[in-house]
Amino acid sequence: MKRLFLSAAAIAALSACGTNPVPSQSFPEINWQKSDGYDQRYLLAPGDTIEVNVLYAPELSRTVVVSPDGRVRIPYSGPIAATGRTVDEVRLAFTKAMSRELKNPEVEVIATEFASQRIFIGGEVRSPSLYDLPGQIGPLQAIVMAGGFTNEARKSEVILMRRVAGGEIRTKVIDIKNGIYDGALADWGPLRRFDIVYVPKSKIAEENLMMRQWFRDALPVEFSFFYDVGRLN
Repeated sequence: MKRLFLSAAAIAALSACGTNPVPSQSFPEINWQKSDGYDQRYLLAPGDTIEVNVLYAPELSRTVVVSPDGRVRIPYSGPIAATGRTVDEVRLAFTKAMSRELKNPEVEVIATEFASQRIFIGGEVRSPSLYDLPGQIGPLQAIVMAGGFTNEARKSEVILMRRVAGGEIRTKVIDIKNGIYDGALADWGPLRRFDIVYVPKSKIAEENLMMRQWFRDALPVEFSFFYDVGRLN
């Protein structure tokens, strides 16, 4: 009963931050920024629409869409990298670029429309696919949304991959299995769009797969043949 209570408490606090995530040799933890889910600055991505207002030169103002290569441009600025940046960072980039042509330009940048908010959930889940991000959910809720774990899932080493500002990909390994019962291990935090949640196979499942591929599937006769012969004898 105590364990069930702890489980319910942990699920109710999915967005809470705990201790540091468990490191992994295959997926090392590198400067993973902790967050409580409420102070995250929105990072622009391809498909987002921003309004660029040039004060005292309104003829230069534009509404632009972040292109697939992650850049935007208006007159006198040249291409400006926008993907993975906040609107304030893009504003500063526009101001710096336009100062080469204009004297003390004042620029305002406002995000007005946002592209699809999607995450990918793959590996040992029932329905791996791209999913719309419904709000501030954590990895466990995402896995539930994908139908839950399969019987071969390695629940203690779920991998979260995220592209951060500058295009760098960060990874961390999450112990979902024990985090459900121990809130100190539930350092999951809310997911962001384009996050990848990947559930690897358990070690037992990998060993069974190896046996099947290297031994059973390599034999010219099915194992069941010998059982059938045995029954006939």
